Amino acid sequence: MGTEKHIGLVADDAWLAPYEDAIRGRHDHAVWKINQLTGGSGSLSDFANGHAYFGLHRTQDGWVFRERAPHALDIFLIGDFNGWQEQQRYRCQKLGDTGNWELKLPADAIHHGDLYKMKVKWSAGGEGERIPAWCQRVVQDEQTKIFSAQVWAPETPYAWQQDHFRPNRDPLLIYECHIGMAGDAEKVSTYKEFQENVLPRVKRDGYNAIQVMAIQEHPYYGSFGYHVSSFFAASSRFGTPEELKELVDTAHGMGIAVIMDLVHSHAARNEAEGLGNLAGDPNQYFYPGDRHDHPAWDSLCFDYGKDDVIHFLLSNCKYWLEEYHFDGFRFDGVTSMLYYSHGLGEDFNGYGDYFNGHQDDNAICYLTMANELIHEVNPDAITIAEDVSGMPGLAAPFAAGGYGFDYRLAMNIPDYWIKLIKEKKDEDWHPSGIYWELTNRRQGERTISYCESHDQALVGDKTIIFRLIDADMYWHFRKGDESGAVTRGIALHKMIRLATASTMNGGYLNFMGNEFGHPEWIDFPREGNGWSYKYARRQWHLVDDQTLCYHWLGDFDQAMLHVLTSVPSIETIPVQEIWHDDGDQVLAYARGELVFVFNFSPTRSFPDYGFLVPEGKYKVVLNSDAKAFGGNGFADDSVVHTTNYDPLYAKDGKGWLKLYIPARSAVVLKRC
Repeated sequence: MGTEKHIGLVADDAWLAPYEDAIRGRHDHAVWKINQLTGGSGSLSDFANGHAYFGLHRTQDGWVFRERAPHALDIFLIGDFNGWQEQQRYRCQKLGDTGNWELKLPADAIHHGDLYKMKVKWSAGGEGERIPAWCQRVVQDEQTKIFSAQVWAPETPYAWQQDHFRPNRDPLLIYECHIGMAGDAEKVSTYKEFQENVLPRVKRDGYNAIQVMAIQEHPYYGSFGYHVSSFFAASSRFGTPEELKELVDTAHGMGIAVIMDLVHSHAARNEAEGLGNLAGDPNQYFYPGDRHDHPAWDSLCFDYGKDDVIHFLLSNCKYWLEEYHFDGFRFDGVTSMLYYSHGLGEDFNGYGDYFNGHQDDNAICYLTMANELIHEVNPDAITIAEDVSGMPGLAAPFAAGGYGFDYRLAMNIPDYWIKLIKEKKDEDWHPSGIYWELTNRRQGERTISYCESHDQALVGDKTIIFRLIDADMYWHFRKGDESGAVTRGIALHKMIRLATASTMNGGYLNFMGNEFGHPEWIDFPREGNGWSYKYARRQWHLVDDQTLCYHWLGDFDQAMLHVLTSVPSIETIPVQEIWHDDGDQVLAYARGELVFVFNFSPTRSFPDYGFLVPEGKYKVVLNSDAKAFGGNGFADDSVVHTTNYDPLYAKDGKGWLKLYIPARSAVVLKRC
């Protein structure tokens, strides 16, 4: 590059220097595209207003409906208001050669609550009933199971109580959740029930954000919300738009940010409900040919090279931020977007694998613009990328050559814990490997650390607690009746969580119920289980029952977060290793005034184990072996530990901290 200054991403990581041209090329592509879409002088926010133009809207003297359908020959609105028949009064007009259609109606032509669809006729001779792509409310008939768009225009709009909420990111503590399965009852739970019953738990447990799945409308409940049909409609199976807004508003009043799981990586292939063949062109929103279908997800792949698709998706980002006051997004399936292969069968062993021409530059450009737009609309917004490939720069600033996400999910961590539990005997758990895996991340890119998310809880997989304890969860989880497997599982469950959360460099995530070791997998109603809701719920009564072991885990999780948040901005303080010994299976590291000590040995306790730390007094602020958390209570946590003087290290201001550390336990001390 001669004397030219390196772009930020390369300046921070010299190993990326051979790929600087590619990094600059992707950056310049996004700059060019933004200028093209905005005319060079406008903003992305001004461009991303499709939701205000398309769809059905109440006007000062009636209604206006617009849809983009370049291949349509004719469009009628049919619904409750005209007996579901084609009528001239409800016939849309084509707006020149723009590909857009419009219908203006007087105020009495349709009413709040009416069901409707488009009747579309297209050039190839076909026709069909369709739900408008931009509609903001879709409901399902309980008897026929048919979905329809619904006119939604309440006389009194929702009045927001919390108008200028700012998320607390120091650190960001995320409670991942799903509204429908958030209740104890065997049914689909509601926005209202979540607000009343779950939000107080989230607040009490110390989390400052919820990450809500399955908000965008999806015809099949069992898809977990990942086969989206109506991108601008909040799922009506959980309640009304106003009830979702009240949930968000209430969360904000409790200091809890609300992050939405956003699915822009693919779409349901449905035609009657979704975008599969809106108006005679199966490729209106999607790639043609071999790239049309996702080979693993039974879905359709957006064509990020089309301006109309970019307009649709960017408008979608802005809509959820402004209409529902969401505080940001966790972008699902980013790996699938980044690569022509969708990441399937790719190993990603070296930097060359990210710049070898297998990447979808259009998708990269879209993700970059989405981050720019989101932070333009709300500078405090949070964006998180779900990417398993490790793409460099994903969570680096746009100006530095990155894609602009605030965080990336540390997807290596749950994979590591599962591999360790499955493949290694307890005596072969090496602290050096654990520490390296928890702290191995790209400099300058913040991550969300987690032990397990909803992915590990789904049917066909196992949660950490079930991998550790298995069937004894059913027979020996009553206090006083714990088996050896239960005692081991409870101890390691706490240690795994503490190690993961305490080494975070951005935030920490937990899936609802996993903090207390929720038993069993998640299995949504389907034909194979008799359409049962038994495993599509959360059994809160288990953690509330003081005679069961679950509350020990829940109480520990709460205490752990309290300790971590007692240090301001702990996620920004460097993690400094103090000691590891793979033979003893002991690990110690410091974070500011906190010292974390782990003994992973299943059998050996150490009565006087010593570490060099800054001289002073240290008090115990958390002990996984405390009786309050289901431990043995072997150590006296009321003792204040004073470092032992050593002339060899006095000049460095260090002394020996001597501790009793029981087998399979962790302790956190604070300098006082």
